[in-house]
Amino acid sequence: MARLKGSFTAMITPMFQDGSVDYEGFKKNVQFQLEQGIDGLLPLGTSGETPTLDEDEEERLIDIAVPMVRAWNEGHGTDVSLIIGAGSNNTRDAVRYVRRAKEKGADYALVVTPYYNKPSDEGIFQHYKAVSAVGIPIIVYNIAGRTGKNISTALLERIAGLPNIAGVKEASGSINQMMEVIEKIRPMNPDFSVLSGDDGLTLPLIAAGGDGVISVVTNLVPALMTSLVHHSLDGNFEEARKIHYRLQPFFRAAFCDGNPASIKCAMNLKGLPAGSLRLPLVDARPEARETIKEALDICGL
Repeated sequence: MARLKGSFTAMITPMFQDGSVDYEGFKKNVQFQLEQGIDGLLPLGTSGETPTLDEDEEERLIDIAVPMVRAWNEGHGTDVSLIIGAGSNNTRDAVRYVRRAKEKGADYALVVTPYYNKPSDEGIFQHYKAVSAVGIPIIVYNIAGRTGKNISTALLERIAGLPNIAGVKEASGSINQMMEVIEKIRPMNPDFSVLSGDDGLTLPLIAAGGDGVISVVTNLVPALMTSLVHHSLDGNFEEARKIHYRLQPFFRAAFCDGNPASIKCAMNLKGLPAGSLRLPLVDARPEARETIKEALDICGL
């Protein structure tokens, strides 16, 4: 498979004040992303509040996104990728969600490290072996801050040797670990994609040989972030740095009161469908709202 490169939005799930899903708002957000030139979309990730969605809601969101992306690609001659979040700390459920993504027509499935259970390295390897057998390209999602377990480079090397493992969303927060992944895995698997899970590390990761970002801020600024990524991939780091430092205050503010509360607040301020959150998540605090508003003003957004 060709190496996945570009800017991909970890989409929020817009909700009304009563906590019900705003499906029309989700459609508007998908259309906005497509019109702004995003390289790919990721519904049902952490930013989509997937732990609080039921399976009927998840399926409705998939059934909106898939035909919209497919029709856009057919009508515009583009190749926007669709990645579906399919993680669980129950391997049987993860396999079922990956199979659902495949059957619904997704291009990739994003599978997070099993969380809370804190399995051994062998348990994590066996988890990815099970989901890789479904037969759709898998992006490993390494985010120790949420799962309690970091996937070491040595373990990722083993996982990358499995069939259908397309790459990693690296959110360890360590640029050194990201570079080690490129150093160790790329020679054995040239098509293995290394994508940043942290917006602020996108530029340094691509400079070190990475391939792009699965982004939160692109929910609001898809065109700008995609431009940053494409300039970086093309080696035009002068232009990429201009965008990076313009967006730097927003990179910080977009997580100042947690994710997705902060990005939903920013989207609400700018009139994009976002709405409220489901418990145990709550709306951004008033002081966080002011921080986000100030960052948007500083960035000229």
